Amino acid sequence: MRILELSLPVFLAWWSLVGLLVGSFLNVAIHRHSSEGESVSKPRRSRCPSCKTTLTWRENIPLVSWLVQRGKCRTCGWRIPLRYPLVEALNAGLWVWIAAQTFPEHWAIGLVQCVVVSGLIVATFVDFDCFEIPDEVSIGGLVAAPIVSFLVPELHRNGAVVAWIDGASRIEPSRMAALSSALFGMAAGAGILWLIGKVGSRLYGRDAMGFGDVKLLGAGGGFVGPGAVLVALMIGALTASVFGLVNILRYGALVRARNRRRGRTRGFGHALAVGRVAGRYLPFGPFLALGIGVVLLGWRTLVPWLPFPLP
Repeated sequence: MRILELSLPVFLAWWSLVGLLVGSFLNVAIHRHSSEGESVSKPRRSRCPSCKTTLTWRENIPLVSWLVQRGKCRTCGWRIPLRYPLVEALNAGLWVWIAAQTFPEHWAIGLVQCVVVSGLIVATFVDFDCFEIPDEVSIGGLVAAPIVSFLVPELHRNGAVVAWIDGASRIEPSRMAALSSALFGMAAGAGILWLIGKVGSRLYGRDAMGFGDVKLLGAGGGFVGPGAVLVALMIGALTASVFGLVNILRYGALVRARNRRRGRTRGFGHALAVGRVAGRYLPFGPFLALGIGVVLLGWRTLVPWLPFPLP
């Protein structure tokens, strides 16, 4: 029996298991990115980051092993970070949601979306850990986006560039129109973020935008087109602003509490100033990944909820 001929509930159950297995691989990629002397393929077997004991297959079952072992290594008792089951569950959940929306009629689009969101998950957690975005995700996306857009032109079905090239009467986008939409999207995403970074550097006298963020948004633009990538940037900037403000207030409260414990009489203004310096170190990549993910998986469903119209 062919996979796509399975009933939808059976297919989604099978696809969730695949998503969990891929999520386990994503954890390997995230952890080993910052581990000196290690790569995705070296060492070949998974091992405990603390005691270096090679894991058995029972200790390496996605999500289940973490639950059975109560989040601890069976050998040394090292507490396994919550990130491990979170990445596996998040990847599986997104894969199932995508499959429910696209399979089997639009399986090619669904497959592309699954791969892209997995890459965004890796970029998110590596950026949280290391304040950098892996080139394998950003540059890999820049290379893959135009190729995939040419092979699966339906990715850009609702794009303005496609409508301009093919005309509004054409139902399915042509390959060249989809390729053009990808290239314009890459230029728009990378170009506007690079320009923002340049202006910010002139205004503040320091780097205002990492080049990894520029490459990531450029890659995202290749999959969603120029109009949607601007929406992705807007979503990323708004959510980053909210989290940044909360982070500054959190650090300010911690500094004020510390001053009180030490008997210092400095006011909340000083604590907030210190909190602003400490709390500004928040990676932007995870919020860009969120924006790209939202627009990739159907941002137009959110348009009626926005307080302003979009073209």
